[in-house]
Amino acid sequence: MIKTVLTLFILFFASNAFTQVQSEERTVPDTVEIKSYATRYDPRKAALYAAILPGLGQVYNKKYWKLPLVYGGFIGFGYGVNFYQKGYTKYKSELFDLIESGESLSESERTEDELRTIVDRYRRERDFFIILMAGMYFLQIIDAHVDAHLKEFDLNPNLHVRLKPTWETDTLTGRSAGFSIKLRF
Repeated sequence: MIKTVLTLFILFFASNAFTQVQSEERTVPDTVEIKSYATRYDPRKAALYAAILPGLGQVYNKKYWKLPLVYGGFIGFGYGVNFYQKGYTKYKSELFDLIESGESLSESERTEDELRTIVDRYRRERDFFIILMAGMYFLQIIDAHVDAHLKEFDLNPNLHVRLKPTWETDTLTGRSAGFSIKLRF
């Protein structure tokens, strides 16, 4: 009887040892989630804000110092567009007057070929400034998007950049002086 109970006891524990048992142990993840203030900045939202109103993406990223650059660029390119548009309409009307009446109504005596060249130049420069303004618009959208991404970037505090004077003596060139940039990681 003891042999039978002992055999059953061993079989009972041996069968439990080979079955899969769900462990209540908590598994440790292979990545650690780091909470930082950078999670507040969504790059898509920054780009959307910058697309809706130029400079709003920079305000969303709290880079207020970029606002004068954005609006200064738009004002400068807008001034260029306005300047060349005024010249274009002025010389275009002069050209049309010359073609219609056969003589120029302004005090400057320009030929038809000269006026066509001037009108073409003013139109080309106006179009170029419009393209530059569109480039400025897309550049500020890209800047807001990238800046929101870089909020997560952690800069190494041991990184140092120094500008040091250097002096070299070379057999071919002689003595030379200059500056070198020293990076320490």
